Amino acid sequence: MKPKTLHTAFGQLILDLTPRYGAGEARSIARIVFEDAFGARQPDQKMFTAQEEALFQEIRGRLLSGEPLQYVLGQADFYGFKFQVNPAVLIPRQETEELVAWVLDWLKSTDIQHPVVLDIGLGSGCIAVALKAKYPRIQLFGLEKSQASIELARKNAERLLKHGDFNFITGDILERRDWTQLPMPDVIVSNPPYIPVQEKGLMQAHVLDHEPPLALFVDGDDPLLFYRTIALFAKEKLRPGGALFFECNEFNAPAVAEMLHTGGFVRVELRKDIAGADRMVLAIRSEGK
Repeated sequence: MKPKTLHTAFGQLILDLTPRYGAGEARSIARIVFEDAFGARQPDQKMFTAQEEALFQEIRGRLLSGEPLQYVLGQADFYGFKFQVNPAVLIPRQETEELVAWVLDWLKSTDIQHPVVLDIGLGSGCIAVALKAKYPRIQLFGLEKSQASIELARKNAERLLKHGDFNFITGDILERRDWTQLPMPDVIVSNPPYIPVQEKGLMQAHVLDHEPPLALFVDGDDPLLFYRTIALFAKEKLRPGGALFFECNEFNAPAVAEMLHTGGFVRVELRKDIAGADRMVLAIRSEGK
């Protein structure tokens, strides 16, 4: 086979991916591949080496099989940082960046000098690490059930954080005995699983085939199980006046907000994402309870 130039391979990848993703998305994927895998912002007439050709064919084959770009490249962009990702963790979403921005705004509005922040369900660590990187005064804690996920979150924290320590703990928020190892936080933030197992058939194939079920699905028929449990934890351990932030599915966000309101939290706020979908909820623990 005649060696390819970067320009030729770039065009081939766009053509190959267009039937699956459409022309615009295919071009965007190809651009990211060539920037991140080959260091080429503008693919030119430079010839592929044999090693580069082999890497190109591997990436191309995995993308054509439907594997998400972020898993193929082993990294994802989030809040200005590149996070390592693998199939043990969910791919960070743009909507979650909006949650991080909201938490940062709240932190900056307080006079707490070294706020304790707890991320429940770390995954790749994208929420926790982005918060600490942007607001170094945080005392950062995280809870994660999956050992593979927590190892990846630690790697991301060690690589991206230049300010202070972090404490990532292996545990399950649904197991009350694990609550004892957690601090009394000023802020709790979580993007927990919320899809009932019986709704798997409604999911997109590429999500089911590649992203971790542990981070997506709730056993049983209660999509609010994790939200209810985290709210109970917050009633016990969140400092009075502290903030609880949730990311939600647009269909269950109003129910989460109502659950927090009836559960005794105050200043409950439901916020839409940039696409206009109900996505995030903030609730404050009452000073008197």
